[in-house]
Amino acid sequence: MQTMMYTVGKKGVWLFLAKIDSCFGATVMMDDLGRSKAGVTPAALNERPTLKTIAYMTGLGITTVSRALKDAPDIGAETKERVRLIAQQLGYQPNRAGVRLRTGKTNVIALVLSIDDEILGFTSHIVRGITEVLAGTPYHLVVTPHSFEKDAMIPVRYILDTGSADGVIISRIEPEDPRVRLMFERKLPFVTHGRSDMGIVHPFHDYDNEAYTYQAVEKLVQKGRKRIALLSPQSRFSFYVHSRVGFERGLADFGAHEVSMGRITSETPLTEVRAYVERMMRSSDPPDGIISVSGSSSIAMMAGIEAAGKRLGVDVDLVSKQATDILNWIRPEIYTAYEDIRQAGRELAKALIASINGADPASLQSVAQPVWPQRRNT
Repeated sequence: MQTMMYTVGKKGVWLFLAKIDSCFGATVMMDDLGRSKAGVTPAALNERPTLKTIAYMTGLGITTVSRALKDAPDIGAETKERVRLIAQQLGYQPNRAGVRLRTGKTNVIALVLSIDDEILGFTSHIVRGITEVLAGTPYHLVVTPHSFEKDAMIPVRYILDTGSADGVIISRIEPEDPRVRLMFERKLPFVTHGRSDMGIVHPFHDYDNEAYTYQAVEKLVQKGRKRIALLSPQSRFSFYVHSRVGFERGLADFGAHEVSMGRITSETPLTEVRAYVERMMRSSDPPDGIISVSGSSSIAMMAGIEAAGKRLGVDVDLVSKQATDILNWIRPEIYTAYEDIRQAGRELAKALIASINGADPASLQSVAQPVWPQRRNT
């Protein structure tokens, strides 16, 4: 037996529903905010709610419920609100296996991320940006951790072979990136955090590292610095090329010259970065300016500078990218350029969803410019 009572207010929202549900053997009562008045919900009774459950609760057909949840234009606004309210109260989530059987889609976005050293929250920022965009869609984010010391193709092959995602976000892009070629050939929608250089037009979002290093050289020269070192990425990555081009152009345009960092890169373990910078600053001809492409590495370099008895802002100036204000909290003397990783996550998610929906990949490409916050007088 079942009874349903509801009234519609000015905004067409249910004010009250009472139902004796023989499916669950429980009384479910909801107020206008979708809260259980009795404090008992079917989801709490170890039963997985289905479209059939919602149809039973609303007195509608299963097809109508399904279309209402998909925001079909031929379903009235009051009916949609009614169905969504019940679905929310029940804790309904579409069965991914069923969705895949019906549509061929998983409603999953895979983010392949490095698990290498990180101390300034890159992962949390990019994940937050992505999930903000996905919140209004049927898609769920699955993070696939991976060490780039191993074969970077492994997670991509797994996703392709299992069909476990509708689209993929990858980072640490190489000019000739085999992951890009494989996903392009297999027609799996993807977006890259960084640019490739292999003649394949694909969605990407990137940071303008060429502009960053060029502007960093300019700022150091304006401070009277002439001997400048660059902590760059590994040479296999695309943004190594971009950062080197901007750096070398800046040296030529502003009359400075380079002090080599040897084999030290932004991928080098932080303890090794610290030790190298300490030795470099103790040498007979140390740099008077350093540019870093990594906020985490910049902390290690600060420690090395101070271990050598040198003072930031006096003996040497440091320029670094950062995604938060932490570096300037620690040392206001550092010149910092802001890289909005959270916004990068948003741009990547929007581009990927558009790609899944068939948008022209050439229209899904963006490059963020460096932002230089005003410095405090130090």
